[in-house]
Amino acid sequence: MKAAPKTNRATQAALTVSRPALLKDGSDRDFRLLVHNLFGFLARHEAIREGHAAAIGLVGIEYTVLISVAHLSAEGDVSIRTVAGHLHLSGAFVTTVTKRLLAKGLVDKAMDPSDRRRLCLTVTDAGRALLEQLAPTQRQVNDVEFESLGAEDFLRLSAMVAQLLESSERALALQRALEPASAQRR
Repeated sequence: MKAAPKTNRATQAALTVSRPALLKDGSDRDFRLLVHNLFGFLARHEAIREGHAAAIGLVGIEYTVLISVAHLSAEGDVSIRTVAGHLHLSGAFVTTVTKRLLAKGLVDKAMDPSDRRRLCLTVTDAGRALLEQLAPTQRQVNDVEFESLGAEDFLRLSAMVAQLLESSERALALQRALEPASAQRR
């Protein structure tokens, strides 16, 4: 009995992209490698964020909102909407996290004098102390994580990620529009 000829299933797989710029010799292999490398990087970055947060007694998203309020405060008043836009999250989600930080005494809120419907967030002295405690470790870890980037690479990557955030929002909207009605009801 003769063995069936071996076939390379990878060459028979349906393409996951069609834009010529994303294909090499008609294959999407490099594109898929990029996507999978991004998954790996983002998983490691998330683990680093969780480690930073745990070092000061928080969970990752609490730390992210806290440090965002601290850094955004240097540019002016910080509202829930400001933080939500900065982190690409919903206002409702940021409100929930902010309530936890308020309960822990790490952020404060005050009525915006120019718009009484809006709250201004600030980091308390206790919150600043935690961020200052973390900063030396954070600097070392971030320097190693991004050591492969020179100044020009950093600027290019920052611009590319901003563009990818915009196009991924459009891709999500397209995906939702293309979903069958049965999948939308789930």
